Amino acid sequence: MNVAVLISGGVDSSVVVHLLKEQGIDPHLFYLKISNGEDDCSWQDDIVICKMIARKYGLPFEMLDLNEEYWDNVVAYMIENVRRGLTPNPDMMCNKFIKFGYFEQLRGKDFDKTATGHYATITERDGKVYLSTAKDPVKDQTDFLAQISTLQVRKLMFPIGHLMKTEVRQIAEKADLITAKRKDSQGICFLGKVNYNEFIERYLGRKEGKIIDLETGKVLGKHNGFWFHTIGQRKGLGLSGGPWFVVKKDVNENIIYVARGYDPEAQYGTTINLKAFNFITEDPWGGFEGGKDITFKIRHTPEFAKGKIYKDGNIYRIESEVKQQGIAAGQFGCVYDENSHICWGSGEII
Repeated sequence: MNVAVLISGGVDSSVVVHLLKEQGIDPHLFYLKISNGEDDCSWQDDIVICKMIARKYGLPFEMLDLNEEYWDNVVAYMIENVRRGLTPNPDMMCNKFIKFGYFEQLRGKDFDKTATGHYATITERDGKVYLSTAKDPVKDQTDFLAQISTLQVRKLMFPIGHLMKTEVRQIAEKADLITAKRKDSQGICFLGKVNYNEFIERYLGRKEGKIIDLETGKVLGKHNGFWFHTIGQRKGLGLSGGPWFVVKKDVNENIIYVARGYDPEAQYGTTINLKAFNFITEDPWGGFEGGKDITFKIRHTPEFAKGKIYKDGNIYRIESEVKQQGIAAGQFGCVYDENSHICWGSGEII
C-alpha cells in the first residue's frame, strides 16, 4: 500500500510511522509548514525531529509549505469570526481545508491512503466508511474532524486510534523514538509561543468596554475588547466575588455580560441550533420527522451529552436532556449515534 503520513514532530505521528513500518509499509513522510508569521523557531525544531524520524526508518521526507493556504482559509476565518463576536474553531477548519484538503490536492492524491496521528478510528459497515471515536476518551479528536467529507474519510488511516495515550508513549519509548518524552502541543497549532490574546490584539487592537452583571445591570469592571472573551469563560475577568462567567456579548456596544456560577438560567441552556450541518458519510435519518436520539458535544471534552435532534428547514436543533453550559455561537455541535461511537457530523452553533 502506498501511504503518506502527515508527521508533526510529536510523539503521536512518530508512533504512526513506527506502527506502519511494523506492518511492512514504507510510508512517505510529509510535514505541513504553517506559522504565525513571526515565531518561526517552533516549526524549524519540528523539521529537525521529523528528519531524524525519517532517517531512523530510511523513509522519504518532504516539507510542504501551506502557509498561504492556511492564512487564507483558517486564520482569516478565525479573525473574522472573533471580530463578529463568535467563538471560532480553527482546528476544525485546519483539518477540513489544510490537512485533508489542500494536501490531498497537491500530494495526497498520489497515495492510496493518508495516515495521521489523530485519535479517531474508522468503522466500515455495509460498504460504507464512517468516522468513529477513539479508544482513549480523553484524547479523542473526532470533534475536531467532524467537518470532513466522506471522500476524505475513505482516504484516511488513524493507526493510533485504538490505543490509549499511555500506550502510545510506551511504544515510543520501546522503539527509542526521539519524541517519546516530547510534550504534546497545546492550543492552536500555528501560534507556537505567541499568546492567543497577543495574536488577536495584533489584528483587532484594544477597545475599553464595560463588564456588566446580567442580573442586576451593575457595572462590575472593564475589559479591553469583547473579542478577547468567549461565552462560558471564567478565568481572566479580574472580578472579585465570583465565580463569574461570560454569558453574553453586545458586539455593537462592546459590552461583556457576566453571571455568577450559581445562576444556571443565565449561563445554561438546553437548546442548541446548528446551521450548515455537514453529514460526514450520510444523513442517517433521511428527512426524518420528529426527534432522533443522539449523543453530542459542543466543546472538546471526554463526556458526551444525550439528547434528541430535530430538523427545522435548514436548521438542525438539538434538545439536550440536561442543561449545557456556555453554548457559544460560532463553535460546532458535533453529533454522534446513541452509543457515542459513530460521528454523524457537525454544524455551526447559531
